[in-house]
Amino acid sequence: MKADADAIAVEQAIETPAPAPATTSDKVWREVVSWFWVIMAFLFIEGTLVQARVIPSGSMERTVLIGDHLIVSRIGYDAGIPFTAWHVPLWREPKRQQIIVFRAPLPEQGFPDFIKRCIGLPGDTIEIKQGVVYVNGQALSEPYRADPPNPQENRGPYKVPAGQYFMMGDNRENSYDSRYWGFVPRENIIGTPVLIYMSIDAPEEVWEPGHVGERFSTYLSTLIHPGEIRWKRLFHLF
Repeated sequence: MKADADAIAVEQAIETPAPAPATTSDKVWREVVSWFWVIMAFLFIEGTLVQARVIPSGSMERTVLIGDHLIVSRIGYDAGIPFTAWHVPLWREPKRQQIIVFRAPLPEQGFPDFIKRCIGLPGDTIEIKQGVVYVNGQALSEPYRADPPNPQENRGPYKVPAGQYFMMGDNRENSYDSRYWGFVPRENIIGTPVLIYMSIDAPEEVWEPGHVGERFSTYLSTLIHPGEIRWKRLFHLF
């Protein structure tokens, strides 16, 4: 009986054709499909969950420094297709004094992404007296400010319209914000930072758009000069 079973197994093995080797076109197609799903996963994460941002200016010092690399959460704030203008606002609303990433209402500059602190909510009245910010008549406590109030600054009052927000930088004397260009519509809100994953001490121009070569050189430089990395800032949570 065992001999018969062995004979049948050998006969089946002989009769079963070996799978044909993959052709070059098959390999290329598999690679294309694999990369397609990688790209789709990236677009989904970038468009709905989180984005990476690098801080190019000092408008939020001391809170956020030039060269800080942030993970920004879009969850509940905004969803869209990366590298396009298509997006939809979601259900979460910015809170007072929360740090927010948004598209600045500056069409002549291409609606650049800014990071500021949300000072005024819809319906609020904002006024600045001798550098102190008043919200609805009450002085706002701002321990995060990089400098003391400027007694020569007097602005407002500003009445924040429905569906819009008043944004200001923590480094109040070096911030291009709502005092100069107005309110931020809700649909311009992108999200809020959650984590600093890298921080590099390098000149401001390195992190500005278009300076790809300088930025790449800066990253290489940190391998030779690790002291350029602000190690104590890594993995700081907001």
